[in-house]
Amino acid sequence: MLNAGVLGAGHLGKIHLRLLNQSNKYNLVGFYDADIENAKKVEAEFGYKFFDSIDALIDAVDMVDIVTPTLSHYDCAKKAIDKGKHIFIEKPITNTVEEAEHIRELLAKHSLRGQVGHVERFNPAFLAVKNHINSPMFIETHRLAEFNPRGTDVPVVLDLMIHDIDIILSIVKSKVKHVSASGVAVISDTPDIANARLEFENGCVANLTASRISLKKMRKARFFQKDAYISVDFLEKKCEVVKMKDAPENPGDFDMVLQNAEGVKKQIYFDNPKIADNNAILDELETFADAINTNSTPVVTLHDGTEALRVANQIINSF
Repeated sequence: MLNAGVLGAGHLGKIHLRLLNQSNKYNLVGFYDADIENAKKVEAEFGYKFFDSIDALIDAVDMVDIVTPTLSHYDCAKKAIDKGKHIFIEKPITNTVEEAEHIRELLAKHSLRGQVGHVERFNPAFLAVKNHINSPMFIETHRLAEFNPRGTDVPVVLDLMIHDIDIILSIVKSKVKHVSASGVAVISDTPDIANARLEFENGCVANLTASRISLKKMRKARFFQKDAYISVDFLEKKCEVVKMKDAPENPGDFDMVLQNAEGVKKQIYFDNPKIADNNAILDELETFADAINTNSTPVVTLHDGTEALRVANQIINSF
């Protein structure tokens, strides 16, 4: 079991504390939070040990889980790496791409492991269809949320859309060629609703929409590829795979067959995989423990987190 410590005991930090505490791959040593009043409250309510300094916590653990505001990610990560500790760092990885690159260099120099908290990679609906997604040429994502003052210190691209950016970059094995986007600040000082179009060198196009001023919640992605359409509902944890194959010569009464203008007949069939129940946050933390213990590559590397941030910044700079 790895000794783990959490930096930050806000809304998400408390979830990480609870899951690390119940995991059989970690021994939760304690946490640090700059808000002493909140920290004492968390310690009293849940019994997790509160360390009165970042250094004291880092010294006591093998792995540092960074769940602080994004602006402090770089300083926290640098401090942990300098002390020879593995780091799990929430998304977005850092405030700037330059900071992310430096953290990656430091991690490699010290031969340590790092993972970024792009939790949708562990969503059971996405895991169920991931192997069905093969060279998509058009992708559409919608990530809508009701207004919540928490998180409005950053543009909606870094708050919500970055989840879908990471998912798309993990699937499309090609470089981003062109980015165009528009965003509108409605309630906050930064854009609350945004739309982006990513064009890849291999011809794939992705259209992303994110809003934090919606009247309803939605987290959906659709992938279109030759002979298949795949949809993922990250919120409801549902998925659908619609495939096409050459139609049989004598289709059955209930077979769905389409015929194009050239007379080619295709049969439509549904291939909906079974969705396994899981806790995505626990899974991301535990696969990171496995990567540390087996000296293997984490599921979401610091390179992945850096590239998601790089594209997110390209989108923001396109407004």
